[in-house]
Amino acid sequence: MNSSGYDQIIQTLAPERLGAYGTDSDQPQLILARYLLNMALCESLYSPLQMAEIALRNSIHRELSIHFDTDEWFLAPKSQTTWQARKVHEAQELLKSKAKPTTAGRIVAELSFGYWTSFFNKAHASSGIGHRLASKVFIHAPRRKRNLKKLDQRWKRIRDLRNRVFHHERILHWADLDQQHSEILEAIHWISPELAELSKTLDRYTQTRQAGLKPWIEQLNR
Repeated sequence: MNSSGYDQIIQTLAPERLGAYGTDSDQPQLILARYLLNMALCESLYSPLQMAEIALRNSIHRELSIHFDTDEWFLAPKSQTTWQARKVHEAQELLKSKAKPTTAGRIVAELSFGYWTSFFNKAHASSGIGHRLASKVFIHAPRRKRNLKKLDQRWKRIRDLRNRVFHHERILHWADLDQQHSEILEAIHWISPELAELSKTLDRYTQTRQAGLKPWIEQLNR
């Protein structure tokens, strides 16, 4: 690709966006290779992040349905914080605006990842719900790993990474990305070892990370 081709790509993608991947002194090939590697890393993390989110959501829904003896547990008093109740109301209103039934399953699917990760905060530690979920949802986790503070921190990290990946933001520079990838798979294992094994069949993160920039530079130089 000649220099005008690179310039056209950079202008199309926006110089401001690509500015995060290099400086004016860097060769365009290197900047674009970093951009492509970042996209590939995001793509490789998409499936384990998706499985972690769905596993957490469905497991919490199942356990709270048992605890409150109804699949509409989110309507029960003291089942959630004021912020969470507002999010449930917003989900109900959104479904109504689309002329869809406000069934428990649809509401659960509509709620954000942040809604589910917030079950391990201080408010739910006080109510006892957080401790119940820690023991019931993460049944395959070592006891020391079911500490609410540690679970809250872990799921916040997973949520933050998920948001960056799903919004195509830069993660290439994160020094602890390998550790975060391992923590996602471990968290899935705590919920379901079988699902963790299934996650590995789609997981290309390690190969993508180890290959680094070389394959992308080679492709751009062809």
